[in-house]
Amino acid sequence: MSPVVDQRPEPAIAEVSRPVTPRRRTRLLALPEARWALASLVLFLLALPVYLLDAPVWVWGPLFAATYVTGGWEPGWEGLKALRDKTLDVDLLMVVAAFGAAAIGQVMDGALLIVIFVTSGALEAVATARTADSVRGLLDLAPTTASRLREDGTEETVDAERLAVGDVVLVRPGERVGADGQVLEGASDVDQATITGEPLPVAKHAGDEVFAGTVNGTGALHVRVERDPADSVIARIVKMVEEASRTKAPTQLFIEKIEQRYSIGMVIATLAVFGIPLAFGDTLQSALLRAMTFMIVASPCAVVLSTMPPLLSAIANAGRHGVLAKSAVVMERLGQADMVALDKTGTLTEGTPRVTDIRPAPASGLDEDTLLVLAAAAEHPSEHPLARSVVQAARERGLAIAEATDFTSTPGAGVSATIAGSTVQVGSPAHLDPTDRLGAAGDVRALEGEGRTAVLVLRDGAPAGVLGIADRLRPDAKATVAALTELTGRAPALLTGDNERAARRLAAELGITDVRAGLLPQDKAAAVREWEAQGLRVLVVGDGVNDAPALAAAHTGIAMGKAGSDLALETADAVVVRDELAAIPAVVALSRRARRLVLQNLAIAGTFIAALVAWDLIGTLPLPLGVAGHEGSTVIVALNGLRLLREAAWPGAAGRGTL
Repeated sequence: MSPVVDQRPEPAIAEVSRPVTPRRRTRLLALPEARWALASLVLFLLALPVYLLDAPVWVWGPLFAATYVTGGWEPGWEGLKALRDKTLDVDLLMVVAAFGAAAIGQVMDGALLIVIFVTSGALEAVATARTADSVRGLLDLAPTTASRLREDGTEETVDAERLAVGDVVLVRPGERVGADGQVLEGASDVDQATITGEPLPVAKHAGDEVFAGTVNGTGALHVRVERDPADSVIARIVKMVEEASRTKAPTQLFIEKIEQRYSIGMVIATLAVFGIPLAFGDTLQSALLRAMTFMIVASPCAVVLSTMPPLLSAIANAGRHGVLAKSAVVMERLGQADMVALDKTGTLTEGTPRVTDIRPAPASGLDEDTLLVLAAAAEHPSEHPLARSVVQAARERGLAIAEATDFTSTPGAGVSATIAGSTVQVGSPAHLDPTDRLGAAGDVRALEGEGRTAVLVLRDGAPAGVLGIADRLRPDAKATVAALTELTGRAPALLTGDNERAARRLAAELGITDVRAGLLPQDKAAAVREWEAQGLRVLVVGDGVNDAPALAAAHTGIAMGKAGSDLALETADAVVVRDELAAIPAVVALSRRARRLVLQNLAIAGTFIAALVAWDLIGTLPLPLGVAGHEGSTVIVALNGLRLLREAAWPGAAGRGTL
């Protein structure tokens, strides 16, 4: 049985056609659910110690009363409105049960029930609001204005949303592309990591496709608009996240059915326990006492505590180890995954290109450090990510970088500069030496065959050497893949926007056989839906905007927090805030243990309720004994669930251990 959650209607997440406004992140206490939950919790914590110390009732009574009011009025009101629509749900039932406990002197028990229930609703409201903020913020990736070219060659600044198919726009260096389209003129490197997840900018020339919201490099581009702004890739990502977020929790429908049946059954049974003996001549006091006893022993307090302490304890334990699960429902669902799909860049890899190979040309007479110094000096004035990785490699070796003069940069080709009187060129082998007249193709092919990006270095027109650059695999990636394979019974799949060769190389190193490369965001989401159509419950792990639709469409989604985009972090159900990949199998294993404890607790609670109800109906259950039995079961399941707060409950770094 899933934990009881707030079933109030969720606000719409976003509308693609809504005008773009500056992003405003919802503050926690801006939500009324969070404010009432906090007030109820504070009042309860103030009342509890004085109650346990046997202080006079006038000391703790008003505090508990305020706890009931602050925590119970909103779910009670929602329950009454549902009752008006001929629906009896757990909102009203919880409030009635709490006041029923108070009516026979169990004030603290009822207050605790109120606090737990209203806190659960607040967690759900916060998760929904944060997702809404992030989806709206995604629209800010696309620029609000664009430079449209008239037929006479002059330009005008227009709202990006007014662009039409066929318009030609000018995209200057450093600007964001205003619409999905095709390059007509110019050459540049475009950073499109927000769309494809590729770690490096992509060279764009005439005939190539560009996407709205991607960042232009150092060259100017003339782009013909090919899609209406409302149908751009960014807009479609927003729409897909919105749709999936509204439908990704099918277990909530099951919970609603259970709520309705349980609520109706309990009310009918309570009235019957009161009315039938009264009709057969029982006294009013006796019938009322039996009915009140029935209300207490049949109330769902122990059932609610069966689910919440294990799941909330697991959430707290995971939080201490850098994993944020956004609700108890999420913690329950994490352990249900029977397949895992992993993003590549920023998830299995660090997301930053690094120099992995330094191969001086034999005829150059250079060693590795000298070759690296030449390349770093030439690349130092450049802002290209590959250039930064070369400079960083030289700094990590403690090498002094010489001053460069006569620096020039050609988008998609490379850079040129004068270093100590020599002309040094660093860039793409396909542009610097397209016919292999310099004989560097062997090293280039070897590096590219290993999934590296090859960078050719020339000095005065002669090959000085070749550098290999790649996104480095996380140290714990292999152990994580092995642990997830053991937990789910199948190897994870790889979903990436990167090229096929690089993806295959990395997958082979990790033992992954199901590889899907060159994917756009909608392709990743489609792959997830394909697996789920086969009956699999897919856990998706990603970090970028391009992963958001897949995270939203999946049974459960986890975002890598350190390098992850805001949308991925808010769309995902859980976030690895310390960026430790090994935490993923660990939290899955913890979730499975929490779910086992939930089942244990439900069995305990169900046994107590059944036994006490049968005693009350068949014999005469003394009210104090009924309360003691009810409270005893509540304490037992609560303590059982709190076991997951222990440090020992967190699995080992590889996610295995005793779980």
